[in-house]
Amino acid sequence: VAADEGILHASGNGVPPVTKDYCIIYNSNWVSLPKSLDNATFRPLENLTSTVLCNSSEVPSGSMKDKAVVVMRGNCTFLEKARIAQSSGAKMLLIASKPRLSPLSDNKTDFEDVTIPVALIRYSDIVDMQLMLGSEVNVTLYSPPLPEFDYSMVVIFLIAVFTVALGGYWSGVAELENLKATASAGERETRRKKEENVTFTPVTVILFVVICCVMLVLLYFFYKWLVYVIISVFCLASAMSLYNCLAALIGEISFGQCRIACCNKSIEVRLIFLAVFCIAAAVVWAVFRNEDRWAWILQNILGIAFCLNFIKTLKMPNFKSCVILLGLLLLYDVFFVFITPFITKNGASIMVEVAAGPFGNSEKLPVVIRVPRLEYSASTLCDMPFSLLGFGDIIVPGLLVAYCRRFDVQTSSSSVYYISCTIAYAIGMVLTFIVLALMKMGQPALLYLVPCTLITSSLVAWRRKEMKKFWKGSSYQVGWMP
Repeated sequence: VAADEGILHASGNGVPPVTKDYCIIYNSNWVSLPKSLDNATFRPLENLTSTVLCNSSEVPSGSMKDKAVVVMRGNCTFLEKARIAQSSGAKMLLIASKPRLSPLSDNKTDFEDVTIPVALIRYSDIVDMQLMLGSEVNVTLYSPPLPEFDYSMVVIFLIAVFTVALGGYWSGVAELENLKATASAGERETRRKKEENVTFTPVTVILFVVICCVMLVLLYFFYKWLVYVIISVFCLASAMSLYNCLAALIGEISFGQCRIACCNKSIEVRLIFLAVFCIAAAVVWAVFRNEDRWAWILQNILGIAFCLNFIKTLKMPNFKSCVILLGLLLLYDVFFVFITPFITKNGASIMVEVAAGPFGNSEKLPVVIRVPRLEYSASTLCDMPFSLLGFGDIIVPGLLVAYCRRFDVQTSSSSVYYISCTIAYAIGMVLTFIVLALMKMGQPALLYLVPCTLITSSLVAWRRKEMKKFWKGSSYQVGWMP
């Protein structure tokens, strides 16, 4: 079954003529449509939505000749409707559908004697056409090719690089504050224990990757139940992350620090309002998460906060742990994108299926940055397609960028590791988009991000003759044993 998206261009008879575009679904195996409006032929529209055109006797004689005819869907096949319309002299057949548009699935061989274009259109669009353009409307069909590049990729690139750079910088600021502290030995020990509680070891790295694999497989088979668990966890984690990010900014503001006493503790009033705001933001997203027109903006804000907080909080002890984590997750990404299509029954990638919502599930996982396509095309007219980037493609390289920043702070390296790794991440993202445009299929971004960041960091350490120190970690991390 081939389901192709096209455009119906309608023009009224006013002066100047009012025009409007509508989405159509057609089958390119039956007929090929012009690629541009310049090569398309206009036909007067005959609205026959009072009939389903399953019998030629339903239509007055001569009413279809040399016209584009629109009839209702139902009761008979597209092939029967097309043959009746063609034999009555129609030059184009539009089938109005009240349910959601679906592929036109009759056999190609049955349509060999049908020469007129046949397309499916929303009934609501026909009604809108009559209201907007009047009773005398001329229409034509065309199917422009999809743009090779969409500017939504630029937006995703900026979001990803900004988040990785800011998360790494924030982690370095926290490390600098820790090193500058002139606390007592007891407080220093307390700080050290706190740091160890958020530090990955090789064992926890392997365990983390195993959990990721198990969770992805479970999502593939039990998506319609587990998706709500992920949504709930995301709401809680993103609200806390947004609070931590904004609280760090508010902490730099000197005014508005009035406090209230509660349970033998003093709490800033502004932080209470901040907590309420962050919880409200997560709740609003949860309620309106399927509202494509604007919910993606709120999801991206919450997602950026989640990634920033994750990168800042979770610390890699040394470059060795970074190599293990990024290497294993690279294999994980490649396996579930490129290898699983040879295993699944429908030949689809488990990673892509879960990201898009397997088996046509309307609920989507909130673990991606979503930006709607910005280039005008039939696809954007028929639906609101999104460009996606998983949180893991930000967080995983971001942990290495954060380690580089902390290493710069510990060794007074003038941010050379941090800047180099951030630039390498940006280059990896560009490479990902180039391959995506060339191959026209979903790509495991870590396949390009991991080599770029790891190789760049290694080259900087080797060039500065600090590879041993960079590999094992500096200061208190040198004595750490796996």
